[in-house]
Amino acid sequence: MPEKATDRVMQALGYTFRDEALLRRALTHPSAGKEDNQRLEFLGDAVLQFIMSEKLYAAHPDEREGALTHRRALLVCEAAQSPIARELGIGEALRMDRGEELTGGREKPSVLCDAMEAVLAAVYLDGGMEAAKGVVERCWPDEEEVSRPLQDAKGALQEELQKHGGETPTYEIVGQSGPPHAPVFRAAVYRGGECLAEGEGKSKKAAEQAAALKALKKLG
Repeated sequence: MPEKATDRVMQALGYTFRDEALLRRALTHPSAGKEDNQRLEFLGDAVLQFIMSEKLYAAHPDEREGALTHRRALLVCEAAQSPIARELGIGEALRMDRGEELTGGREKPSVLCDAMEAVLAAVYLDGGMEAAKGVVERCWPDEEEVSRPLQDAKGALQEELQKHGGETPTYEIVGQSGPPHAPVFRAAVYRGGECLAEGEGKSKKAAEQAAALKALKKLG
């Protein structure tokens, strides 16, 4: 696996490994040989469960166990983790055999989710729990964003505008803040020349989705 691939992942994570062999193993799919990421995935699942449990326990002091369990499931499920892994470039950095790659292995949600957990375990082993918490804090979207009913806000906004004979919405990245390793993007959505709303996210796509969601709420 090219060195540049691991460098890009570290930059996206906002964490530099002391032992890069841990990251390389986390990015090794089972199809590539014995030294794969499955043991790390097992550990990473437990690390993530603990981090999210602690966060939710502190954030929702009045909720019962069942409600907290439901919230945690939304934050650690495959549907939540695979987009994060995709944004971090983990799929592109994975080492796998040709057959797995040809069948779309780099984009499979299950593969991305397993690799994300393996990478988190590698961070934990390399830098401890605080380092793992830092990665989760930087890379996971807010609980409210994950817990929202899964929908494509951009697609819903386009349908809503076209339903009333309006123009197709357009998007523009109008700002960026935060450090280079953890940027926050600001996007604006326009109808014709009118700005309907602005939104922020940890990626350009997330910022556009946030802007579209605000525009939908504004339009009622």
